[in-house]
Amino acid sequence: MRDQLGRQIDYLRLSVTDRCNERCLYCMPPEGVPLVGHDDLLSFDEILTIVREAADLGIRYLRLTGGEPLLRRGIVPLVRELKAIPGIEGIGLTTNGLLLGAMAKELAGAGLNSVNVSLDTCDRELYRRITRTGDLPEVLRGIEAALAAGLAVKIDCVVLGIPEQRLTDVAALAKDRPIHVRFIELMPIGEGRRAFCPDDDLLDSCRYLPMAAVQETLESLCGPLTPVTDSLGFGPAVYRRAEGYAGCFGFIAAVSHRFCDRCNRVRLTSRGFLKTCLQYEAGEDLRAVLRAGHEPAVCRQRLREAFEKALREKPAAHHFSENDVPAGKDEAPADETAGMSAIGG
Repeated sequence: MRDQLGRQIDYLRLSVTDRCNERCLYCMPPEGVPLVGHDDLLSFDEILTIVREAADLGIRYLRLTGGEPLLRRGIVPLVRELKAIPGIEGIGLTTNGLLLGAMAKELAGAGLNSVNVSLDTCDRELYRRITRTGDLPEVLRGIEAALAAGLAVKIDCVVLGIPEQRLTDVAALAKDRPIHVRFIELMPIGEGRRAFCPDDDLLDSCRYLPMAAVQETLESLCGPLTPVTDSLGFGPAVYRRAEGYAGCFGFIAAVSHRFCDRCNRVRLTSRGFLKTCLQYEAGEDLRAVLRAGHEPAVCRQRLREAFEKALREKPAAHHFSENDVPAGKDEAPADETAGMSAIGG
């Protein structure tokens, strides 16, 4: 499955809920966001119908996201059914880790291959300030449970540009265990836009920090970082290894070094909207296709047509940086206005 620029699309990020048990400051306001009604969410049967067609078209890898995907009741049986779909080779899940300790073994048994745990600091008080509700020890227990269950574990750390974040402490999680710690540039999506506004403070002194500066910081702790040539995932991270570390470091420079030319993904929101770029509202409403009352064979054909149309119109690039050129079209799609919890991150 290729888009208008010849990029092979084989990776689907699948949001199963907009609900979350944290209120991360760069994701949503303290009071949260208006929740999607239960009837507006895709049912598991609808999700499976979409993924079967997507797999037949060439999707090979799935990542379950939210909100917090472990809040969706029945997530373990869903993983099992998704993994059984012909063509699906791997399933990952992105979580804040609060519920992972109790569910990691079941998820692994259902066929989950990996988890990405969102963790922006190893300081308990700062973690509470960033997430507004989170409990760091519970997240660390979840990470240990995932490792014990045989899941591949990555840490996703959004770089906030504040000294007290102590990125080197987060990096140290890769010292003695096969954990890959990935650092992600803060993006101007949802509440994250505030960090790019000079007149608006985010967590007092939060600011955008490019990956080059992060790599320099890590090298001051653990010495020169050497490129990793092995494939460690299906996404855009560039990996480096430090001597004496069991795990690796990943760098996702979405703003300073955009990687749109090798984008391999689309996103499905919990409401069933197929998004082709994080930056834009462009995409197709698959829920409307599913609920239009078509006969099954017609419905499947309409889904395939919607996928194909979305890929024909997939934007060439985002414009997170003011120096970026929007979309690559004379008339760029409208910018996305929803936050990460609503669009699946």
